[in-house]
Amino acid sequence: MKIVMLDASTLGDNSLAPIEALGQLHSYALTRPQDVVARCDDAEVIITNKVRLGAEQLKALPKLKLICVAATGTNNIDINAAQTQGIAVCNVAGYSTASVVQHTFTLISLLLNNLHRYIHDCRQGAWQQSDMFCRLDYDIAELAGKKIAIIGHGELGQAVAKVAHAFDMQVLIAERRNQAPRPGRIAFEQALAQADIITIHCPLNAETEQLINRETLALMQPSAVLVNTARGAIINEADLASALAEGTLAAAALDVLSEEPADPNNPLVRYRGDNLLLTPHIAWASSQARDRLIHQLALNIRAFADGEVRNRVG
Repeated sequence: MKIVMLDASTLGDNSLAPIEALGQLHSYALTRPQDVVARCDDAEVIITNKVRLGAEQLKALPKLKLICVAATGTNNIDINAAQTQGIAVCNVAGYSTASVVQHTFTLISLLLNNLHRYIHDCRQGAWQQSDMFCRLDYDIAELAGKKIAIIGHGELGQAVAKVAHAFDMQVLIAERRNQAPRPGRIAFEQALAQADIITIHCPLNAETEQLINRETLALMQPSAVLVNTARGAIINEADLASALAEGTLAAAALDVLSEEPADPNNPLVRYRGDNLLLTPHIAWASSQARDRLIHQLALNIRAFADGEVRNRVG
């Protein structure tokens, strides 16, 4: 079985041995769109994280039987075209939950403790110049007692809620916008208005694109903190930059942007205030999570070869 991995660099230097054991693996660090067909000639299985596979490319690959997406989201695959050609599509899910939850609370703690500012000042020699044993230049706030609104209550949202409870926080599960609250949830607008911290864990779709915009940002308390480790396009980035600059929102921490790699002209990339933290889409990427991802890819391929349906999305 010929297996082609199009963007192995997205998995770091983790061992691909579980996949190599299943067939003849041809692994490429990264693949340009114009090179996909040539590299996948005669491939029965393609593994891709972010490389797009559209209808024209799939038509040019008659031996292709399975596409394994090395992620949960499959928006880079033309699912309809794959179904038309009888190509199975599988994804992976749940592999990065612990990593994303850890990163989420790392970002929250950085902002509430102003750790990024204190670390910067220490590097600049401010502690050495202090006239007492500590410095209290910036506010430090405890998580205990804070209200955290969770947007998206799937596996990730539920895991965040569990950790929040351990910190003795008040958890608000936001209902989908324009829907009556189900038991255990509160209306979307109420969640935003009441929360000290808003954290996003929902998928990107027609319902959630630009969900956080000038209108919904205006519902938040000026003292609130916004965290996004989901998808960048859930937030209107220009509106968020304005809210941070104007002080109508206290702070934000983002692991994702609408265009990645980051566009130098993105208003959040250009923003220079201390109340914004950006990390380069790494919330998912602990070494352990990447190992689990590779193992899940191998299980998907093995199941398909054995005639079993596993993690099929198309």
